[in-house]
Amino acid sequence: MSDGESQKGLRMPDEGELFAVVTGMLGANRVQVRCMDGTDRTARIPGRMQKRVWIREGDVVLVDPWDWQDEKADVEWRYDKGDADRLREEGHITD
Repeated sequence: MSDGESQKGLRMPDEGELFAVVTGMLGANRVQVRCMDGTDRTARIPGRMQKRVWIREGDVVLVDPWDWQDEKADVEWRYDKGDADRLREEGHITD
């Protein structure tokens, strides 16, 4: 099975983006995440996602770390439970 077939329908990271797991809710549209590069970051939920996409502790998200402050990032995407389980099975995410 080629790499493209295994990812069919799943949003994969673009350049600079990382998978992350939400470890805490900070309020003011911010969450604490543990990225797959081993770094804990404070991630901002952008306005286009607020009140449309609900993010909770334990959710798998795609983040884009800031160029000028590596300990901060923007949330780009939230995976639903089925997609997150699939990413774990394929080895993209380790908890």
